[in-house]
Amino acid sequence: MAQSNSLLKILVLHGPNLNLLGQREPGIYGTTTLATIDALLTQEATLVGAEVTTLQSNHEGILVDGIHNALGQCHGLVINAGAYTHTSVALRDAIAAVSLPTVEVHLSNLYKREPFRHHSHIAPVALGQISGFGADSYVLGLHALVRYLRAQPDLA
Repeated sequence: MAQSNSLLKILVLHGPNLNLLGQREPGIYGTTTLATIDALLTQEATLVGAEVTTLQSNHEGILVDGIHNALGQCHGLVINAGAYTHTSVALRDAIAAVSLPTVEVHLSNLYKREPFRHHSHIAPVALGQISGFGADSYVLGLHALVRYLRAQPDLA
């Protein structure tokens, strides 16, 4: 879809309750707002030759539609599916269906939390998972995805 010096298009998906970042359980999720994370991602994307589009929804179907709509429009996905990480076969299947390289991110370390959060339906269809670094999880995920995409022969 792109040459190595071309702008990579990345869709960043934020799942349920992430619109409340900054006020929701700050001891777990920190005080950084979603708007701040989106601005940080836009800034970081510019530095690495990418463009991010963000989508937050509390509705699973809207996130699935976002993944479907990324097909042919984006080079890859960064997703924090929130609680849907542990419950949504639909998101897992959407990611598998579009075959876009995907990095799963989480603000908190899932494996230091309740046992039901230790399982991800998304991890098996993602390139990798980054968790526990707060807002930096998104930045690390973006950088990892861009590095992966730039290494692909069809993008070289």
